[in-house]
Amino acid sequence: MSAWAVAQKPFFFLIDFEQQKPLICPLEEAEKLGFQFEIKGQRNFQPQDRKPTPVPLSIAPIPKAIYAKAYQQVVEEIYQGNTFLLNLTFPSAIETPLDLADIFHWARAPYKLLQQDRFVVYSPECFVKIQNGHIFSYPMKGTIDAQLPDARQQLQNDPKEINEHNTIVDLIRNDLSKVAKEVQVTRFRYLDKIKTQKNEIYHTSSEIRGTLPPDWKIQLPEILLSMLPAGSICGAPKAKTVSIIQAVEQGPRGYYTGIFGYFDGQNLDSAVNIRYLEKKDGQLLYRSGGGITFLSDLESEYNELIKKIYVPVV
Repeated sequence: MSAWAVAQKPFFFLIDFEQQKPLICPLEEAEKLGFQFEIKGQRNFQPQDRKPTPVPLSIAPIPKAIYAKAYQQVVEEIYQGNTFLLNLTFPSAIETPLDLADIFHWARAPYKLLQQDRFVVYSPECFVKIQNGHIFSYPMKGTIDAQLPDARQQLQNDPKEINEHNTIVDLIRNDLSKVAKEVQVTRFRYLDKIKTQKNEIYHTSSEIRGTLPPDWKIQLPEILLSMLPAGSICGAPKAKTVSIIQAVEQGPRGYYTGIFGYFDGQNLDSAVNIRYLEKKDGQLLYRSGGGITFLSDLESEYNELIKKIYVPVV
């Protein structure tokens, strides 16, 4: 990665949550390995019109009893002081006549990734962007159904959502401070709206910026790895929270909640692998979840896991 960055050679990269199966390859090799991606309009494939109307999607969420058992374990860890924010996730089975390629080409998102017949990502969340010597991160925490009465105000004023977002902004600011100087929050808790196959939702994000050293391309692997896993999809404090996640979830996350990105020869952009649909033993599984804090309640968190199962539409 360092050598290609210094040589200004474009490349694609993909890193899993556990950091056990990283992949980096020259741009021209990505499609040969079965990867198609789109990052803010930069793509390595020809767009296809595969837009079905409407989108058929049948959801069988993780049973509530299974979720509740893990949720209670997390709550106990919170009260013991071992974590104060943990992003708990599970896979839910879905059924649709669409294949992964259909969903990839039809979904609309700033960051999309397909590994043929294995998984698709249509993520709204940037991990880090490096541009003109600055590094940016856009942690996303806080989601609500946009059709609810006063949805914007509810999301902006909810004490649990405020606490969760503030925690992650502070965590990401600290992460950036390891690799950059002059770190500051340049936009705080702004809202974006996403249209899905079933409704519209609001997401809350912040923008954090730092200044990188002139030789950042040499240090690029260390910059990325020092910030992994992404704070928004694990929690805080990071190391202990990740160990709890690995104890209470049903197995490794793999590429779900990892990152993927593209270096164009000068600048870099990357995404957090959320809104993730995988094919496993012939079954389609959609992975989702949310942040658990001392202000959480079981019913709301379980419902949030279900609400995040969607395909974004135009």
